[in-house]
Amino acid sequence: MRSTEPSSDRGNSVAHNGSGHTSTLQVVENEAAKLVKSLPREHVAKFLPTVGQLTADMITEIQQAVPAYARPLEGYFGTIMRSGVEQAVRRMLDTVGIGGNPSRDWANLYRKIGKVEFHEGRSLDSLQTAYRVGGRVAWRHIADWGMRHHLPMRTLTVLAEAIFVYIDEISALSIEGYTHAQSQSELVKDRRRRRLSQALLNPARTAHESLTTLADKAGWSLRDEVAVVALEPADDMQELPVPDLPDDVLMDLDGPSPCLITAQPAQHLADLAPQLGDRRAAVGPMVAIGDAATSLRLARRCLDLVLRGVIEDNPLTWSEDHIATLCLLGDEFLISELRSRTLAPLARLTSKQRHRTAQTTLAWLETRGSVSDIAQRLGIHPQTVRYRMRQVDSIFGDTLDDPDRRLELEISLRVDQALRGQHPTKAEQCPT
Repeated sequence: MRSTEPSSDRGNSVAHNGSGHTSTLQVVENEAAKLVKSLPREHVAKFLPTVGQLTADMITEIQQAVPAYARPLEGYFGTIMRSGVEQAVRRMLDTVGIGGNPSRDWANLYRKIGKVEFHEGRSLDSLQTAYRVGGRVAWRHIADWGMRHHLPMRTLTVLAEAIFVYIDEISALSIEGYTHAQSQSELVKDRRRRRLSQALLNPARTAHESLTTLADKAGWSLRDEVAVVALEPADDMQELPVPDLPDDVLMDLDGPSPCLITAQPAQHLADLAPQLGDRRAAVGPMVAIGDAATSLRLARRCLDLVLRGVIEDNPLTWSEDHIATLCLLGDEFLISELRSRTLAPLARLTSKQRHRTAQTTLAWLETRGSVSDIAQRLGIHPQTVRYRMRQVDSIFGDTLDDPDRRLELEISLRVDQALRGQHPTKAEQCPT
């Protein structure tokens, strides 16, 4: 018996079927048409009285063999079931001794059956099993009838081959209908999920009732809190790969600022980093669902600082680990003004002197003046610390005695360190 899967050798030639996708029908139909055309047509009229029993037996055995179809033949299900079986039998009988291409309506019936199967939630396996069972029943009836009417063996052989080529044909049509409906459903689902993502990130434009409706249509449960992940955009020549993540994660990868939305970042993003390739991502903080835009803003800010080398480079960065840096660099214009004014006394030093003085001053501010702590932090001799501190006193003077100005100085030095890419672990290892 032939498989009802479209064979690869027949798939070398395709034809457009008018529904926007291609079909293997033309190649398969030509083979079936050639076979049935070679059969003597005078037997058709003699066989017609048995068609009713044949179709009834096909339906009965299909329902017995396929649990998904073991239900009363009522409503739309009953109509499509009977129509599919009856049209299959009649189409083959109509082409015996004549051949010819099928009509568009006939072909669309079997595409429609495939679409119905998808929308009813059944697998292609059930439908293909039904076609195979129907083919066996048809052959059993025809073979029995042919033996009683003394049909030549050659005619029976051609009939057998024609039946199973024909099963290939209608199966291929139904597979097209099924896969087309599946792809359309995925497109609709993706579009609805993107609309939901955009609504979550633009709450001012969306009423709560609308948000609930969008979530229902997208098959996504609204959560009390979410985190938003900013992804490094793909360049113009490449598309951002779609991460393999749980269905609970909303994705918007097509815009200029691709992102993900998740209510369980630790769980859902555990396997994200290896999928990013050479791109980077940053996870915004958990926020109330109405503040998702804030999580995205901070995630993008964090990602920007990673790409600039301000925050240590990792494939996946959690903004909650860098809150202080995000705060310090929240307004770069203001912090630049503060740095320019507070660190102006260092401008007359050489680059090397400036680095050492800034490093020593920050260590002094962080350790509250302990020479031994500063020496240990910087990996230098305590006497060197005393020497450097005398220089710090001469450079900053009264600033070191004023709590407000000390705070400004420490903020400026921390920002200076961050913007120069001097992460604490590296700063501690600087040579003397």
